[in-house]
Formats: sequence, C-alpha cells, structure tokens
Amino acid sequence: MNLRLTTVTLGVDDLSRASAFYEQGLGLAPSAISQGDIRFYQCGPVVLALYPRKALLEDAHLPEERLGDPGRFDGVTLACNCASREDVDQTLSRAVAAGAKLVKPAQDVFWGGYSGYFEDPDGHLWELAYASFFELNAQGGLVLPASQ
Repeated sequence: MNLRLTTVTLGVDDLSRASAFYEQGLGLAPSAISQGDIRFYQCGPVVLALYPRKALLEDAHLPEERLGDPGRFDGVTLACNCASREDVDQTLSRAVAAGAKLVKPAQDVFWGGYSGYFEDPDGHLWELAYASFFELNAQGGLVLPASQ
C-alpha cells in the first residue's frame, strides 16, 4: 500500500465561526461539495475539512466524555510550509487579525528555518514555516528528498 495523506479534519465547536476564520482569516475558499455540517477546503495536495467536534466523535464511535477541554493541547500540530519568510509573516498576521491567538512570533529556529505558531479559534495549533532547503511543488506541497 502507498499511504497518502489526503484529508485533515478538524473538530470544531462552532462551524460558522470556524468557517469564517478559515475563509476570511486565511483566505481559503470552500469547495462546492461543502454542505450542511461539513466544509472542505483545498490546501495544496491535501484537503482541510471542518466538522463539528461532537459529530466527529460520534462518527468515530468515541464516547462524549472524550471531548474534554476543547482548548487543551492534544499533541497535534498542523504545518504550512511557505514560499518565503515574508509569506510566513503575512499569513501569521492575517490569521491573528481574523481571531487567531499568536502562540510564537515568527523567528529563526534551531533547525535552520523560520517559523511561528498560531492557535485557531478552536485551539488547533498551526505552524507557519519557511526553510530554504525544502522544495515546494507546483501545488504548494512539500517535496521531501528521496530516502537513502
């Protein structure tokens, strides 16, 4: 099997608020297949989906007590590799202006790149990063070097 990441679904507390954040704050356009309680957005080669947190738990057949505190860190971050340091700064500013919480201002980092973090209105942690040694394909996807 050739495993391919195709969709990241975020469980959200308020679909209208989350949709507004991703559309107005990050400039994503909802796909025509978005309907009812789900929104789909093309993000390079991966699709981002927004779905009510409680419905996502039900879909996975998990008990409601697993909801916990929606603002807690769940050990997952989402990352967007940008084409330049300026893209990192602009996207981070746009997200914060739309209601994101700035977690870490963009800065030079120990691994040789430039990155910052924000938290969306539902507590999902996003990293915006630029690294001159990473290649992006025509769709904006990250191209990793072949294995050795």
